Amino acid sequence: MAATSTAEPYVPDTDRLPDLAQAAAECRGCELYRDATQTVFGRGPAGAPMMLVGEQPGDVEDQRGEPFVGPAGKLLDRALAEAGIEPDRTYLTNAVKHFAFTRRGTRRIHQTPKRGHVVACRPWLAAELRSVRPKVLVALGATASQSLFGPSFRLSQHRGEVLHLPPGDPLLDTSSSDPLVVVTIHPSAVLRAGEDRDAMYDRLVGDLRRATALLG
Repeated sequence: MAATSTAEPYVPDTDRLPDLAQAAAECRGCELYRDATQTVFGRGPAGAPMMLVGEQPGDVEDQRGEPFVGPAGKLLDRALAEAGIEPDRTYLTNAVKHFAFTRRGTRRIHQTPKRGHVVACRPWLAAELRSVRPKVLVALGATASQSLFGPSFRLSQHRGEVLHLPPGDPLLDTSSSDPLVVVTIHPSAVLRAGEDRDAMYDRLVGDLRRATALLG
């Protein structure tokens, strides 16, 4: 199945997150399911006021079946705590629900999802928005930001700004809400930053604080 396919036929007409997660486990909307261990759906309560969207599950997440449980997830947990948002007030998910990787010997090396994968998986993100109805939506990294605003969107130009989803976007049509959106760097970028790690981490926390302040 080509990467330009869609998950739409697999998305049930329901707002119940457990039912969506169960259906997502059988998704064949793009070819990534063939090599991934399992679908990694979102985690958190319906009604969470803040929803955070990353790129895709990593190797640890693919094996455990939960988003943000690897090294980047641990860093995100720490950043959220510093930003003053409790874990039970967040819903964590990814723009793409299967792990995209290449093999190097016995290792599985992260590969950035193609645009077709992001588009194919967008119906799941729309269903999650419809179910969670967050007040604030945080996009972590370029892939997540472009899943919301399109491939021409540049994270570097809008990081930390308070944005709205484009009018007429299908995500708005299905969520029946208009969350405030903040885009920021992905926690994995902080881990890769070397000497700039502390500065990048401070920028991430600052953006999360801005998003938290929007909750009121």
